[in-house]
Amino acid sequence: MDNISITLKKESGVNSVDFDSIPFGRIFTDHMFIVDYENGEWTDPRIQPYGELSLSPALSCMHYGQAIFEGMKAYKSHEGEILLFRPLDNHKRLNVSAERMCMPALPEDIFMQGMELWLNIDSDWIPANPGNSLYIRPFMIATDDFLGVKASDKYSFIIYGCPVGAYYTQPLKIRIEEKYVRAAQGGVGYAKAAGNYAASMYPASLAQKEGYHQLLWTDAVEHKYIEELGTSNFFAMIDGKLITPQVGDTLLDGITRKSVIELAKTIGIEVEERPFAVSELIQAAESGKLQEAFATGTAATLARIETIGFRGKDYNLDIEKYDIADQLAERLNDIKKGKANDNFGWVYSVQNRTIPASV
Repeated sequence: MDNISITLKKESGVNSVDFDSIPFGRIFTDHMFIVDYENGEWTDPRIQPYGELSLSPALSCMHYGQAIFEGMKAYKSHEGEILLFRPLDNHKRLNVSAERMCMPALPEDIFMQGMELWLNIDSDWIPANPGNSLYIRPFMIATDDFLGVKASDKYSFIIYGCPVGAYYTQPLKIRIEEKYVRAAQGGVGYAKAAGNYAASMYPASLAQKEGYHQLLWTDAVEHKYIEELGTSNFFAMIDGKLITPQVGDTLLDGITRKSVIELAKTIGIEVEERPFAVSELIQAAESGKLQEAFATGTAATLARIETIGFRGKDYNLDIEKYDIADQLAERLNDIKKGKANDNFGWVYSVQNRTIPASV
């Protein structure tokens, strides 16, 4: 796709940003990439200044929930090269979500070329500070202005971003959820669909009032097996083995999750992807065999867990003794930023493009 039109913002806002103190998800770059789907094809790809969208009150996504998204990050190497981490995996997962939500597949060339051009234009927004990055939000919404329960005929795909620091600024306190349900077999839990997050907000708010940061969701039938956190996948180090719930139709196939599993194996850690019973986790915590627990995700990267709440009792972990989680986080971050060899082919270097002064 080489016919992307460009409208540049007259004056960048990047110089007004304090990159040493960035709130997560509040400050946005100058531009966004948009492409529309109508009459069976993707049309009118464009880069324009970030701003409000003009939407009909009858917009299909607002009434019937056809909305999906991805989360990615861009980094700059010491040489100033723009780096993406496993972007083609994000593209594939976007289309998995699109299929489940009865939305059209987005071609890879539109996804990648639109993103690369946008990143070239807004490259000054990628923080150079250690620990910071440019969070990227690709998303697709249904745009029919029609009231009726059916798949939309029109869609928009948009990419925008924001410079960010750490998503979690402290170790996590989580609670195991046994009443409410995030996802059920046969449902849309594996899709990165907006409604999944909306459904989790009320029970998560109850946990937050009790002093926890996140819920650890369990299966919808028996609440017997661990699934994932509200924003991340879950790992536990028990008796020298790294255990994580196996991916199915109720769990998001996390890209950071997959990367952590591969990295752990390279440093000699035995990894088990399998049904993970709540009782096994609690017994390990009670016996002292639970060595570490952490969450993985694009926003969180790898967040250490210091407290696991279950049925009114808190099980506390000594995060000062964490070793494997810290090793994995350091190795992963070094690969993402080009500081370590990428033996997996995960890092994608964005091609430099000359951007015209005005188009």
